[in-house]
Amino acid sequence: MTDRTGTGRGASGSGSEGFGPESTGSDGTGAEGFGPESSGSWWDDGDEDEELDRYDESSIRSRPNPKGNRPRTKTRPGHTDAEIARVLGVDRGRYTILLDEDTDRERQVTAARASELRRNPIVTGDRVAVVGDTTGEEGTLARIVRVEPRTTLLRRSADDTDEVERIVVANADQMLIVVAAANPEPRTRLVDRYLVAAYDAGIEPMLCVTKTDLADPEPFLANFAGLGLPVFTSREDDIPLREIAAALVGHDTVVVGHSGVGKSTLVNALVPGARRATGHVNVVTGRGRHTSSSTVSLRIEDGAGHHGWVIDTPGVRSFGLGHVNTDSILKSFTDLAAIAEDCPRGCTHLPDAPDCAIIEAVEEGRLGETGRARLDSLQRLLTTFAR
Repeated sequence: MTDRTGTGRGASGSGSEGFGPESTGSDGTGAEGFGPESSGSWWDDGDEDEELDRYDESSIRSRPNPKGNRPRTKTRPGHTDAEIARVLGVDRGRYTILLDEDTDRERQVTAARASELRRNPIVTGDRVAVVGDTTGEEGTLARIVRVEPRTTLLRRSADDTDEVERIVVANADQMLIVVAAANPEPRTRLVDRYLVAAYDAGIEPMLCVTKTDLADPEPFLANFAGLGLPVFTSREDDIPLREIAAALVGHDTVVVGHSGVGKSTLVNALVPGARRATGHVNVVTGRGRHTSSSTVSLRIEDGAGHHGWVIDTPGVRSFGLGHVNTDSILKSFTDLAAIAEDCPRGCTHLPDAPDCAIIEAVEEGRLGETGRARLDSLQRLLTTFAR
């Protein structure tokens, strides 16, 4: 029987090479094979294991996030080193802000809103915290990281049925309502709406009637005789700039008005260098044209070292109050609100309201000739919200 281990000679010529126990290694000194007497084995990993240990990944911790990156934390930095600034204007996602107000280092800076504030509206008049490059040099951009608490908030909606509010300005403490005596004709009910919005926001209203050289303003002003409003009258050749400026210094005043009433003309006269765009009234429709397209804060000075801020807004033809609580409407008619204290609980003050003290006072003539017009304005607004 032939030996299956083979008898051939090894490569060195000194022994046999095969798989049996007698086989000789290639160097002639020992057997090389798979028998129990062999000096080496393919199963013996020895140094080879140590080399493969470098590729062992069993201790690696895989992240559960399928994107392979670490989840973003909800903890945001406190930005304790942020500087507080005033928002002067907003233009296509860029904010003009004023840093170090009333100091030698006062400067205007352009800023963008931080991503975490993308759902928070930032408007003219806001006080904000900014970080980043706040030098104000050309080409630099700071970052707004926080909106400071607001003292007041003037809002409006598209119409009375729209509950989505649009913020006009923040932190204003006065409202100057500008209306023309003629061309365009004054709109009493629009002024009523401004008053409602002002009282709802906790802002003190004032009234300025322009173009009094075209018509007598007294019949119009009689509608607001019971409100105790500060009133200024102006004509083309006689604008009471000193009196108006004195009322604005030391305050943040938002200026509102119908298109074409001369609001931007008045602002340009109060703030030299403001260069707010002005327009004219269409002789056919009697309507003004929208010229101011943005809301901007302008500093007004009295020449004695004191100043205030005028916030000029675009002219509007309607002022929706869909966001206003109906309880605030009566508060704007201060002369009627005092009488309403004698009304029954839950009184609507509408024409069909039983035992309404306001209606009784008007019918008895206790509110004078303007009483019925005031009640009509109040009931019209209340009826709008009752629908």
